[in-house]
Amino acid sequence: MSAIDVSVVMPTHRREKEVVEAIRSVLRQEGVQVEVIVLDDTPEGTARAPVEALGDARVRYVVNDPPSKGRPAVVRNHGVSLAKGRYLHFLDDDDMLADGALHAMVSSLDARPQAGVAVGWVVPFGDDADWLKDKSDYFQWAAKVGASTPSSLWTVAHILFRGTLYVNSACMIRREHFAALGGFDASIPVYEDVDFYLRGIRAYGHVYVDRPILHYRTGRPSLMHNLGKDGTLVMQSNDMIHGKYRKTNGMLEYRLLQLCMRAFPFGLAKRLPTLWLPKPGRVP
Repeated sequence: MSAIDVSVVMPTHRREKEVVEAIRSVLRQEGVQVEVIVLDDTPEGTARAPVEALGDARVRYVVNDPPSKGRPAVVRNHGVSLAKGRYLHFLDDDDMLADGALHAMVSSLDARPQAGVAVGWVVPFGDDADWLKDKSDYFQWAAKVGASTPSSLWTVAHILFRGTLYVNSACMIRREHFAALGGFDASIPVYEDVDFYLRGIRAYGHVYVDRPILHYRTGRPSLMHNLGKDGTLVMQSNDMIHGKYRKTNGMLEYRLLQLCMRAFPFGLAKRLPTLWLPKPGRVP
């Protein structure tokens, strides 16, 4: 068994100050052995000096060559090829882990060997009051749903038809599942992390970690906060994610989950028996 519990894979692009804050939030984690793989997606390697100045043997700096040109899925997949930990965590370079987050997620997965993914709370922060309130309200709703849904398939249904319950850096997955899932799909313009963890939860099940995991930076500029006014990239990505789900799991299951989300108000689903729902199973 690997002596490293968690490999934290961290793409970065011209955020020299923020990436150091993100790395330090990982190095502060207690109760777990970590490695941090920082992949600089700039051709000149702008983060090398501040990252190497940390002087911590747990941090590995790599220039992602050639640069992905704004495709974080490509960078994350590269990072996994270098990882040695039992679990994978993908931390965005402008976010930070809550204290104790990795230990809580590892402990939850160790206690539930049948679950492949762990998901926890997202706690936004930032200077734009309106943007912060909007994100805080949303993730408070997501935490309420996450803590009350009775099964992984109900969670999948919520994500497909009511809204995502997480961001990439609030999740953890067993490393052995990554290749079977095919990694992150770089063909999806945005929300490739939603697609990846949706597939992971459907294939391997999940455990909900009912505590803060991620401090999520809000505001602008950001790749995810500047997707264009017409929403084309969002709609295209959503269509691709739903199309992949139907192809993998069948139209019957897809329509059944859609019907459940339309028929049952929030709060009712957790009181219903779930035996009649198809159970998460391994991807072919």
